[in-house]
Amino acid sequence: MPGPLFDTLNGERQERAPVWLMRQAGRYLPEYRELRAEKGGFLELVYDSEAAAEVTVQPIRRFGFDGAILFSDILIVPHAMGQGLEFLAGEGPKLSPTLLEAELSDFTEARDRFDPVYETVRLTRAQIGDAVTMLGFAGSPWTVATYMIAGQGSKDQGPSRLLAYRDPARMQAILDAIGAVTIEYLRGQIDAGAEAVQLFDSWAGSLAPDQFERWVIAPNAAITAAIKKSHPHVPVIGFPKGAGAKLPAYARETGVDAVGLDETVDPAWAHAHLPPEMPVQGNLDPLLVEAGGPQLPARIRHVLAAFEDRPHVFNLGHGIGQFTPIEHVETLMTTLREG
Repeated sequence: MPGPLFDTLNGERQERAPVWLMRQAGRYLPEYRELRAEKGGFLELVYDSEAAAEVTVQPIRRFGFDGAILFSDILIVPHAMGQGLEFLAGEGPKLSPTLLEAELSDFTEARDRFDPVYETVRLTRAQIGDAVTMLGFAGSPWTVATYMIAGQGSKDQGPSRLLAYRDPARMQAILDAIGAVTIEYLRGQIDAGAEAVQLFDSWAGSLAPDQFERWVIAPNAAITAAIKKSHPHVPVIGFPKGAGAKLPAYARETGVDAVGLDETVDPAWAHAHLPPEMPVQGNLDPLLVEAGGPQLPARIRHVLAAFEDRPHVFNLGHGIGQFTPIEHVETLMTTLREG
């Protein structure tokens, strides 16, 4: 039987909003830190299917979330495209050579790097109950491209924005290539057992409106259409972080089934401006969960009230922070269960 999260993403309002949290499988959990210390580096953990499945299931056991989000990373796509990838302690991901130094044609594809991720989905699906929705994901082409071009995260995605203005044809070719691989990757996750997928566009907010239309909306629309063609019953969640006033256009034009809201979006504004009855996901500030205190349950109730008249998946505005106390997440879950 499909769970409440799956039903909500398909447009059914629930008596209690289902919940999962971005980065719910990760560093704030002591059981994750213990396993990470045993297994070594982050990338090694991602490619160890049994360990990655264990990490994916850990927060389900502890908190009873309604969705299990695959433990992986958006940069698995460029790694499978042949770009070098490493995660350096305290520095984040590094990709080499960058697309400022090389062409896509210089890379040697390694699509077999997707195989352990698919196995993680299979192993996780076998361990979670039918009422828990298995969530797959990928980065959206614009966000993935910003890393491939600069070789790392950047404050304002300046190198990629400059390339898009100076050589839009090359940027289009890069995003088209990423999009094609992303479609393959998401279809593989779905075939392995993912029941819904999310497209993370973490750096969508850095683009001007016309650039947003071309580099965020159009590529996400192409991916969503392809998934709907091959897997019409799989909901697609779009999460264009920082989109702000561009959210309604994204929701209308990409074809996604649900839209994720970051913490900067006023829930009342979102309810008024997004398509009626469209499922929404979000949008508690992750730093408020880290801070705790009486503001936390009050804000949770405010978000719930804002979306009580439409299908709503409770989530954060972005990933849960590594220093978030466990008891604050427990407060979040208690508040949600109380309604």
